Amino acid sequence: MRINRTTQLLAAAALGVALAGVGVAGPAAADDDPEQGIDVTVTIEPGTTTGQVSMTVADNGGVSLQEDGSNAAARQFVGTLPTVTVTDTRRPEEIPAGDFWAVVGQAGEFTATSGSTPPIGSQYLGWRPRLLTDSSSGAVEAGEPVSSVISDGSGAPAVGLQGQELLVSTANSADEIGTWQVNADLALRTPADVAAGEYHSTLTLSLFNQS
Repeated sequence: MRINRTTQLLAAAALGVALAGVGVAGPAAADDDPEQGIDVTVTIEPGTTTGQVSMTVADNGGVSLQEDGSNAAARQFVGTLPTVTVTDTRRPEEIPAGDFWAVVGQAGEFTATSGSTPPIGSQYLGWRPRLLTDSSSGAVEAGEPVSSVISDGSGAPAVGLQGQELLVSTANSADEIGTWQVNADLALRTPADVAAGEYHSTLTLSLFNQS
């Protein structure tokens, strides 16, 4: 068989690599060689992610108010606000002195699906906030009830939700850190002669965190 020169060079190169590999291995280490340890060190700095105050609202398809408690003075329609969760994940050292947070709610007017029907003002919608999670320190509190401008007889301010009204808050964030849940009983009290129809409003919740 005839082997050309190129094949011979490739074979020699391959053999050279193999021989070099054998040469590197060398003789086995002696049994009395000392062991060698390598110290591994790492310095981990404090995490840069800071905590925060956040708010979420439970999944819902909206609130459908149902008539209950109507009398000669007013038509009344009631329902329950979906559960609102406020979470404060800050560490105590991250909270400035005097820091506080609050969730407020404000309703828009109830507009009828029939364009010719007059809207119902947001001042006719009231609520009664309720804290669902115990506050370990008492620092977190539900807001005070607010009645429709047609008073419900409870003595609550008869101003409705036409302005921002308090749902839940803490006066000093450093007093308690954690997670709290709150909802509210809603009551729409309209004049007894309110026009029949389907009405829609948007209740907007806002979280404020200030120091």
